Amino acid sequence: HPKLILLDEPSMGLAPVMVLRVFDLIRRVREEGYTILVVEQNVRQVLKLVDRAYLLEVGRIKVEGRAAELSEQDFVRKAYVGL
Repeated sequence: HPKLILLDEPSMGLAPVMVLRVFDLIRRVREEGYTILVVEQNVRQVLKLVDRAYLLEVGRIKVEGRAAELSEQDFVRKAYVGL
């Protein structure tokens, strides 16, 4: 069994319905106990499935923390999630 699964932009180029399926599959793999590192521009979806997040801007960490907390911050919601 792998100790770490790395995913680089798993939703890139996919139709919206497939994006939801991919993130559902990632969620199920995570629930089986695998550690997953995801690099993803779809911040809205990825924050729903990770414990911690590091949001980058121009290659540098702009903000980091627990995903649940980040998704509630106005700055993150406006700049990264589009709400």
